[in-house]
Amino acid sequence: MSEMLKEQPETAGECTCWLPRHKKSVPTARGLLRDFLDDHNSTEPFGFTGELVLGELVTNAVQHARTPRDRLLYVRLALSADDLRLEVHDAGTQQPVLRHTNADEQCGRGLWLVSELALRWGCSPRPGGVGKAVWAVLGPQTGAAA
Repeated sequence: MSEMLKEQPETAGECTCWLPRHKKSVPTARGLLRDFLDDHNSTEPFGFTGELVLGELVTNAVQHARTPRDRLLYVRLALSADDLRLEVHDAGTQQPVLRHTNADEQCGRGLWLVSELALRWGCSPRPGGVGKAVWAVLGPQTGAAA
């Protein structure tokens, strides 16, 4: 995970990092989540679903954020007793759109997967006013269902 830039020391249930806006950041983010959940003995309820959802959020930021290529993505993972919150921040202003695709389309299902797997998800302005944060909240039952 040499491409990852760790931020300040994390609190017990939180992990943050900066990643390049590049497709190689998708597996890096998933690995960060795996390590984070392993450290908190929470892989079982959140692991597979969390990796899938985080991968889709990072992929959307890489593919759709209309920003210069050198802008970084900020990833925040927050674990509580009841849920896992995944956030991907980018400097783009365009809101994500949940698309309805037909069976022949090869892409465009990422946010649909997020909406189906998460307890809730959304998009919020970033603190400081530049860009947005797309987030998803997973509960233990969402991880177990997958």
